[in-house]
Amino acid sequence: MCWTHGRTPAKTSPMPSLPPVPSARHATTVALTALAPAAWGTTYAVTTELLPPGHPLFAGLMRALPAGLLGLALTRVLPRGDWWWKTAVLGVLNIGALFPLLFLAAERLPGGVAATLGATQPLLVAGLAVAVLHDRPTAWRWTWGVLGVLGVGLVVLGPGARLDAVGVLAGLGGTAGMAGGVVLTKRWGRPAGAGPLTLAGWQLTAGGLLLLPLALAVDGVPQHLDADAVGGYLWLGSMGGLIAYTLWFRGIARLPVGASAPLVLLSPLVAALVGIALGESLSAPQTAGFVLALAALLAAQLSPPNVPIREGQMR
Repeated sequence: MCWTHGRTPAKTSPMPSLPPVPSARHATTVALTALAPAAWGTTYAVTTELLPPGHPLFAGLMRALPAGLLGLALTRVLPRGDWWWKTAVLGVLNIGALFPLLFLAAERLPGGVAATLGATQPLLVAGLAVAVLHDRPTAWRWTWGVLGVLGVGLVVLGPGARLDAVGVLAGLGGTAGMAGGVVLTKRWGRPAGAGPLTLAGWQLTAGGLLLLPLALAVDGVPQHLDADAVGGYLWLGSMGGLIAYTLWFRGIARLPVGASAPLVLLSPLVAALVGIALGESLSAPQTAGFVLALAALLAAQLSPPNVPIREGQMR
């Protein structure tokens, strides 16, 4: 028993609460969704190590159209009503326009600069979510988004990084397009009877059809395809295409945009790990950047801590 002897007990301010730990179901959804950008992080290595050089648009076509047609064959569901034009819009943003813009950025910019531009996607998603979803981003989300870009920059930017106006615009355009695809996918959801595999099949087919004339006119078909090239195209179309986009659309539907968008930071991080496996090494600043980007990715999966308002701050 506590005796106050007529005095009022002193008021104590509660300690700020820690961010809530995600549930097991949430963690599983995050892990499955993260497989998509992790698979996309292997694209550069597969393209440079296995595929014929000089055919980047053809590689994008092989990644999209066969996978999309397979998705249509497996689900046997076609869009209906306004989902025809919605599929066309999402297919352009997520596939058809994204691939050429990213390839253009890769040709005119060092890989590190292009990867850093791609890492700004969480910030672009947060901005678009305000206008489209009326989702007001928190200081927690903005802070970790900026730190994520900084971390990726430390990992992939070298001292000789150069900027090219066309390349920067292409990189930002591709990143903004995919950010718009994330936000619109969240807003539109999916029609009854259409699962994530169906959406992936629709959009990969739409994007692949857009890439078809462009790839044939600009790149043409490689004259020689060896076993390595066939294996590379199969990887890009399966794990980097149909499977990755199915998991991605499943995750977007189930996760808040503030949790799903930062997962794209895994792409440059996985690319860095693949580089290490191929004989590269990370310096101390690169290692620090890797840890910082990974921390930003994980922190984005937590809800911001609820810091109680003190009496002096109430109005």
